[in-house]
This record gives sequence, structure tokens and C-alpha cells, in this order.
Amino acid sequence: MAKIYLIDVTNRDGVQTAKLGLAKLEKTLLNIYLDKMGVFQSEFGFPLTNHERAYLNANLRLVKEGALKKIRLEGWIRAVSEDVEAAFKNVPGIEHLNLSISTSKQMIDNKFQGKYGEKDVIEMMKKSVILANKMGAKSVGVNAEDASRTEMGFLKEFSLAAKKAGASRIRYCDTLGYDDPFKIYERIYELAKEVSIPIELHCHNDLGMAVANSIAGAKAAVDAGVDAYINTTVNGMGERAGNADLLSVILAIKKSSGFAGKYCLGGKINLKRSWKLAQYASYCFGVPIPINQPGVGSNAFAHESGIHADGALKDRRNYELYDYEELGRGEQEFIETGRQIVVGEYSGIKGFRNVYDKLEVKFRDKDEARKILELVRYANVHTQKPLISDELRFIAKYPDIAKEIMTVTPQWGGHENDQPIG
Repeated sequence: MAKIYLIDVTNRDGVQTAKLGLAKLEKTLLNIYLDKMGVFQSEFGFPLTNHERAYLNANLRLVKEGALKKIRLEGWIRAVSEDVEAAFKNVPGIEHLNLSISTSKQMIDNKFQGKYGEKDVIEMMKKSVILANKMGAKSVGVNAEDASRTEMGFLKEFSLAAKKAGASRIRYCDTLGYDDPFKIYERIYELAKEVSIPIELHCHNDLGMAVANSIAGAKAAVDAGVDAYINTTVNGMGERAGNADLLSVILAIKKSSGFAGKYCLGGKINLKRSWKLAQYASYCFGVPIPINQPGVGSNAFAHESGIHADGALKDRRNYELYDYEELGRGEQEFIETGRQIVVGEYSGIKGFRNVYDKLEVKFRDKDEARKILELVRYANVHTQKPLISDELRFIAKYPDIAKEIMTVTPQWGGHENDQPIG
């Protein structure tokens, strides 16, 4: 039976949340947490964007060194040949790409403004897919931007052309959150049946249905006999009203009446990582988790009503669909109320050694300690917030890679994502 896989796009789409963003070290830690959780793939950034290059190459080094064990790292580019060439030039070790181009009449007429037509869109996409495979890509996803507003006949033609060119899957982008669960099921089922290619669901939350649409679309793909790939972001971060929340999607597949035991996730998901991942993303983005957020909100397991409290105490299954322990919740958290020594951009060696001693991290000699201290200082400048324990441990374990991640060298000339193609 076909399966449902998770592709988290926090580090590509989530970071495009207006007025917010993530430092490269934070993006790296998110990749590590997603890997430990069992997520299939991370869309980890833009191979064409100059300030992403060092970070992208450094994360591919983490794959080789075993710090990232199973997760695949995939880059996003426009579906044009020059972007494919630049991607492999900037990030030579990249193996997975998603190529994006607009397909709706609205976008073709009003974004391209007569420069390209439907035939041009297909030809550019085909050439870029063929080139990506020729240059060594192991998987190539093709994104139909604004697929939910694309006429079905053209969407089929576009998808079939992508398949023939060697695409691994089609990303159906509900770019404006326009679909509803019933309509997206019909469209995905029809598309998957006719083209017979794995379907990737990329749903935005403008109407509050990103998770429902993602689940309905995945069901349609599997029902039609092909694998489904759902795009998620941690805590639902993303442009405008956000994207489909990672944990909500997982819980819907694992716990809902129509999915549990009937539709399978590809790979082994470790739900116990959910709480820590959500808290870290909240800290990095500076966005509190809503109290009613599924699974990780502060009220997700709170009961006040007498009837509810009584029922939950008798048997949690009366008013709780799943256990909070499953999500990594329930452990006591200690808050330091006395003296605190933290490491910052102006820290000295004694305070630094005190912090790392508490983490049980030892250094070979003073020279190594001072090297790590210098990196930690730069990391505080880089993130503009106190480093958490896992960040400090990462820097101590992979100092050379940490240095590369935090390196940004301005490039003059060239091109980035400044053209209205995808």
C-alpha cells in the first residue's frame, strides 16, 4: 500500500514568515531535531541565495559525519536551467531538489505579464528537470505553484510532462489556502489516477484548513495508488497565516478515526521529540505557542470543568485522545532562581568553563577551550539570543562545521530568487 511521507519546510517556507526568521545555527539545530523525530525530508534552504551557501554545504557535511542520520536535505529553486546550474555550482553535494514554477492562469497572466505562456512554462520545467537529473540529482520534485487555482486539464498536462522528463513527484501547491478538504480530495485523486505519480501536498492556512487539506489530499493520493508527501512546518509557521503544522498532521494520521490503522506514515516517527521541537522553534522565532495548539499548547491537556476533570481523573480516555507522555511532555522543568552564569558575546573564559562544566563537556586543553569560546561568542552575535544547551554542545562537538554555518561572505553580482518564475 502507498504511504504518506513528511517533508518539513520550516527552513524554507517557515523562515519566510514576515518580520521573523531563523539564524543559520538555529536552522541547523532544527534539521537535527527533525532527523531525530524521524521526518523523511527537510527543505533546508535556497541554493541560489548567497547567505545560505555556507550553511547548506555545512549541513551536507553533517550528513557525511553522521550527525544527520536519516533525513534527506532538499533545496528549493526556480524551474529554470540557470538555477539548476547555479544550485550545483554553489552546493556541489546537493542530491535533492524541488523546482518551482507557477501554473495557474492568474499567475501566468498577472505574474509573468505576457512574458511566458502555458507552453513556455512546461518547456522551462522540462528542461530544468532533465538538467537536474543529468547533473546528479537523486530526486527532483516539481512544484506547481497555485495548483489549486490551475485549470485541471493544464495541471494534468503539466504533471505528465514532468513525469516524462524524470520528475520524482509533483508538488500540488495550495498557495493561497484556497482549497477545501472535499475539493482537494477530488482534484488530487483525479490527478494521481490519470498521471500516476507521487503527489506532494503544500497547503497554506489562509482559510484555517491547511492541516485538513493536507490530510485530505494525502488520502486521495494513497487511495489512487501513489505515495503522498505532506509539507509541514513546526508550529505551523509560514507566510501570512502559515502552513500545515507538523505535529497536527502527524496526530491526524496516527489518531483520527479515518486514518489510524488505515493509512501509514513512511518511516518511524518518534513523537516524544514533539515537545522539545515545538519549544525550540517557538524560542527561535520568538513566537509563543498558542495555549490551544494541538498536543503542545499549555491547555492541550488542561481540564477545569468539574465533569471533565472528574472524567479525566477516572480514565484519561474519557477526555483525552492521546497521552501527553507520548509527546515528550510530563517531565519536571527546573527554573534557576539564584545565581546564573550564561555565555554571551562578551563572556570570559571562567564563566564559559563554568557553563560547559555543567553540561559535562570537557576540553583537551586551554587552546581548545578558547577556540570554542570564540565560536560561542560569534554564535551569540549570530543568533542574538542566549544559546541553549544543545547549541552549546553542537558547537563543542562540531567546531569547524559550526564556524562554516555562521560564515557569511557577501557576493556581488550573480542572481538569486528575484525573478517572478516560481
